[in-house]
Amino acid sequence: MSSDLDTLARETLSRVLRDHPDPASLDPGENLVETYGITSLNKVLFLTSLCRAADVGLDNFTEDDLAGMRTLGNVVEALRPHAPLKG
Repeated sequence: MSSDLDTLARETLSRVLRDHPDPASLDPGENLVETYGITSLNKVLFLTSLCRAADVGLDNFTEDDLAGMRTLGNVVEALRPHAPLKG
């Protein structure tokens, strides 16, 4: 995973989770719903916040793409090709 995008994703997810866990403690392989209890609304908030922060348009993704983002790792992998390269 791209460390910058990975870090940004962890920090953004931590902010939408009820208990605001340490971003470093979030496992990229864990299911966002089953493990972290993220609701549909919080998933939308997480993805829109992350896309805004990473300068990636949500219009790059179909509804099926978004539904397939079940783990933090899935989200990072989906965004990586669209994220502008950092100098």
